[in-house]
Amino acid sequence: MTPESATRRSGRADLIVLGVELALIAAAVVVGVVLNRRGVGLYAETAPLYAFWRPHVGWGTPLAVAVAVVVVGWGVRWARTASWGRLLGVGYLVAVAWILSLALIDGWTAGVTERLTNQAEYLHEVHRITSIPVMLAGFSDRIIDFQPGSWSTHTAGHPPGALLVFVWLDRIGLGGGTAAGLACILIGATMVVSVPATLRRLGAEDAARTVLPFLVLLPGAVWIGSSGDGVFTGVVAAGLALLAARHPAALLTGGLLLGFALYLSYGFVLVGPLALAVLVMRPGRFLPALLIAGTGVVAVVVAFTAAGFWWWEGYQLVVERYYQGWAAERPYSYWVWANLAAMLLSAGLVVGPALRRTIGAARQAVRRADPTGAAGEPRGRRLRTGLRAAARPTVVLPLTAAAAILAADLSGLSKAEVERIWLPFVVWLLVATAHLPAGTRRWWLAGQAATALAVNHLLLTFS
Repeated sequence: MTPESATRRSGRADLIVLGVELALIAAAVVVGVVLNRRGVGLYAETAPLYAFWRPHVGWGTPLAVAVAVVVVGWGVRWARTASWGRLLGVGYLVAVAWILSLALIDGWTAGVTERLTNQAEYLHEVHRITSIPVMLAGFSDRIIDFQPGSWSTHTAGHPPGALLVFVWLDRIGLGGGTAAGLACILIGATMVVSVPATLRRLGAEDAARTVLPFLVLLPGAVWIGSSGDGVFTGVVAAGLALLAARHPAALLTGGLLLGFALYLSYGFVLVGPLALAVLVMRPGRFLPALLIAGTGVVAVVVAFTAAGFWWWEGYQLVVERYYQGWAAERPYSYWVWANLAAMLLSAGLVVGPALRRTIGAARQAVRRADPTGAAGEPRGRRLRTGLRAAARPTVVLPLTAAAAILAADLSGLSKAEVERIWLPFVVWLLVATAHLPAGTRRWWLAGQAATALAVNHLLLTFS
């Protein structure tokens, strides 16, 4: 097969995967409409997304379009040539503009100020916290619903670290919905720095430059803005980036951040494989790095346990609380596959073709490893050589993130709203875009922007 025919064949395969993605989304929408009309308890009016159908425009519309045009028109090329520091700095500022512009399509009040102030959110509890030690010691006692003093939905559904973030903001004078919303945007946007920085430290700077524009125009940015999951995404990404660094202090700090992440969401035990992958691929010895980072994780666990919160007890109570609410009625048979459609609308349709090419790249790396090896070399050693050739950050990180998402999906503890819940893993899925052909990247980036603009102008999204 000639290179030209192979390229055409690969392009057709990408289009087939794109068609499958569109079919999955269409099926999730149609089945969702049917189930909602039959009174099945989806509790999502526009399933598979948790939103309301409300076509609208807002102050953010022209800004969002302008950001999309600039990034699609010049972002890919500029990312290849800009100095590294300038690339990260400008990338971060443009990501903030993109997140904020999508939020402002709903207006400043609905898009930013009031997103975290409803009864289900963390800010509903902040004014009740008069003592952080008392809150931590008695946190588990208030997880179960239908009792005096039960936590609000999002507070009860997470370990106390999530609430602590907003309590700390309030304590330093940044209380209220506006400050909390802007904090989510500013912290969440740091993933545009952390993910490329991780790739560069792992020896994949070219890939980092390719991936950055896709992170900037993430369709799920509206859920990073003014959502606790935006903070979670930033914390996890920063923790993994620090694990890729050489300095022991960075490793320890990364461990502390990832340890704290365990107290932001119970689901972040699934970050463990990503962390191990980064430690294995980073320059330097694995075991000392693991011990240093592990020390940070253990320190956080010890601190929360000493304060009176036992993680495992909290998790068990959360599972009970989960099935006291909508999860008891939301059908697993629908959400187990419709969740993937919601994830595609958050990550963007580029994910399927990019992952297809990532798997293909891994296979090619194995094939290109010397099939015969040195004379008399054992087959097992040849296989290990091939696997090492495939174990590149642009392969390992997105595939590990995909496995984590699949595990979360099959668990049954992620029924709906995954467009925001899975964001800390979605940003690592986009590392797979490094395998897209250079000539197609601008088109895929335009598709990402179009997805975000369509969702945010047709639907009123919620955190």
